[in-house]
Amino acid sequence: MSTQVQQCCACQNEVSEEDILKRLDEVIESYRNRPGALIPVLQIAQTLFGYLPESALKRISLGLNKPYSEVAGVVGFYSFFSTSPRGKHLIRVCLGTACYVRGGRQVLDALERRLGVTVGETTEDRVFTLEVARCFGSCGLAPAIMIDEDVHQRVKPARIEAILEPYREKEVQSKERQ
Repeated sequence: MSTQVQQCCACQNEVSEEDILKRLDEVIESYRNRPGALIPVLQIAQTLFGYLPESALKRISLGLNKPYSEVAGVVGFYSFFSTSPRGKHLIRVCLGTACYVRGGRQVLDALERRLGVTVGETTEDRVFTLEVARCFGSCGLAPAIMIDEDVHQRVKPARIEAILEPYREKEVQSKERQ
């Protein structure tokens, strides 16, 4: 099932919200009578939409016969879930002890300036979302940032643009192919 979800998400620009909500209804129906269904349904919904819009949360609440406050409470509790659109690339800056001591805060400040966003926000072009994390297990090579699944170590504020450039290039190439 996750392959179908990813395929839908990959073509999300061409699919209407109504079509995605229909797909969400199918997901809800398949999970309706399963114990512990709320989190998996929320995860699939976030994959379908790229975030969790209020229309999806209401649909999930009704479909799983759960109070809206419970659904919204779970979304608010887990940092994995987002109720605002996210960028195509997620940047996480480690602010664990080793990274912080070795300049992680300065790296975060440089990213905020360069991207024009603060922690938890997405760039206007929806290419990057900026978040903070606590540890990537790269303490010996601190400070570290993670972009999608790529860990960048010994990051210096002056290198931010060089680190971001390949991800921007990827988006430019993707748009040219469309």
